[in-house]
Amino acid sequence: MYQQRIVVKVGTNVMTNKDNRIVRPILKKLVRQIADLYEDNVMTVLVSSGSVIAGMEVLGESHIEDKTMRRQVYSSIGQPRMMRLYYNIFRDYGMKCAQVLATKRDFNPGIHRENMISCYEGLLSEGVIPIANEDDAVSVTHSMFSDNDELASLVAELIKADKLIILTDIDGLYTGHPDDDDSEVISKVAVNENVEQYVKQIKKGEAEGRGGMGSKLSVAKQTAAKNIPTYIANGKKENVIMDIARGKNVGTQVTA
Repeated sequence: MYQQRIVVKVGTNVMTNKDNRIVRPILKKLVRQIADLYEDNVMTVLVSSGSVIAGMEVLGESHIEDKTMRRQVYSSIGQPRMMRLYYNIFRDYGMKCAQVLATKRDFNPGIHRENMISCYEGLLSEGVIPIANEDDAVSVTHSMFSDNDELASLVAELIKADKLIILTDIDGLYTGHPDDDDSEVISKVAVNENVEQYVKQIKKGEAEGRGGMGSKLSVAKQTAAKNIPTYIANGKKENVIMDIARGKNVGTQVTA
């Protein structure tokens, strides 16, 4: 039987509360869906943010002035905490997970890329859920991803995924600002369709920079252009991963 593959990217804003603390029950809901999909012969690669926030929870306030160094330190401290959280939750569902860290240059043609392919194929063949993240400890300047959405896209291409699901804290791309009563979610977008004007209607700062809606839409179009349907959806909604994997009309789909 053909084993379907999906990549799910979970942003920090999905797994945290208003106090910027990681909420374990949200992680448990996400893992439960991945476990249910496994029973349906669907293997998931999880691209997870959260290491910097996890590091801040452990270390507290840092006195390091250099922003890049501070991010490296928080991420290095937070990575094991995130993996411990995931390890324990996956174990509760009788599953195993593994960590795969990468920098952008690891995806360039060559031995590093081949090694990553071999690692992913080995883990998936054993029924182990790979958890991917940027190697923040060494990934700086030119070796950085624009954000984890880009990492998720590259992983989806690497493993020849059937779908990429980008989870955020809103329901998808809206026709206006998500808080406006007359705004509606755009359910489908074609790769060559100009919908960037809707991103511009989101307040300045919310759509820009690392992980903003503008970035998500750009990555989704790039991924769909490689024949991988890509979805932008609300990760805090019940069964959102299951619903998308089973073909329900959820969030914004950028069609392949």
